Amino acid sequence: MHEIATGLRFPEGPVAMPDGGIVLVEIEAGRITRVAGDGAVTVLAKTAGAPNGLARGPGGKLYICNNGGFSWHEQPGLLRPTGQSADYTGGRIEVLDPDTGELTTLYDHCEGRPLRGPNDIVFDPNGGFWFSDLGKVRGRDRDHGGVYWAATDGSRVIEAAYPVFGGANGIGLSPDGRVLYVAETETGRLWAWDVEGPGKLAKAPWPSSHGGRLVCQFPGFRRLDSIAIAASGNILVATLVSGEVTTVSPGGEIVHVETMPEPMPTNICFAGPDLRDIVVTLSTTGRLVRMAWWEAGYRLPFSA
Repeated sequence: MHEIATGLRFPEGPVAMPDGGIVLVEIEAGRITRVAGDGAVTVLAKTAGAPNGLARGPGGKLYICNNGGFSWHEQPGLLRPTGQSADYTGGRIEVLDPDTGELTTLYDHCEGRPLRGPNDIVFDPNGGFWFSDLGKVRGRDRDHGGVYWAATDGSRVIEAAYPVFGGANGIGLSPDGRVLYVAETETGRLWAWDVEGPGKLAKAPWPSSHGGRLVCQFPGFRRLDSIAIAASGNILVATLVSGEVTTVSPGGEIVHVETMPEPMPTNICFAGPDLRDIVVTLSTTGRLVRMAWWEAGYRLPFSA
């Protein structure tokens, strides 16, 4: 494992860029940041609220899930979110032009209801994108999570699956684009839906609250964060509390577990010309690490 950068303020959303660098968000600092191959750090933009998920889209623009703001707890060597911030501004999807620095809001509502805490994002093969909304946590209550699809031009956003009671977090598509995967944070469950079209998911009958089918129930006390997809179709899940990257087959079998050097490996992306490395954000300690992986990643639409 190679440490690329340190001193980041709760990094997430790593995206491998064509020049070999990594662009990510620093949630606590409200920054979109580029980390070069030699570890040099450059701030591309600052945004209000809290940038969370990140994906490269059409024209090289960066699409951002902004959760609207967290409150934070910090002690030596550990930074973590604790709930909705006092200055919470509402959730939204933003677009950054990295060439000009222009930052615009694409969506902040869906069907008349405000987005609460957009978290993770993945583009589909047709140019639209899916994103998760974790919701917000307060002292005595929390929002339900949900799954959404949106057009890149700001013309349409659809609530595709709701509610995800334990918070919809990591989101990913199978290599053929036919299956959507979502990690439910608090329950440690990985869900799947068959994709029928833009914003349309095949729904399983009751008792599933959101129509998804259970792929894997993680054992013990494990909370789930981001997802990355291998070329084989396997699903890599950043597994919190236990501090692991867990690989799950499409059939639901846990086929590989890689222990990370802290309890909160939050996000994963594949990198390198042959996508045989993974880059992982170790968020509570503010580190970005890279390591060779045992299978190649799936090349995302609009990726390097």
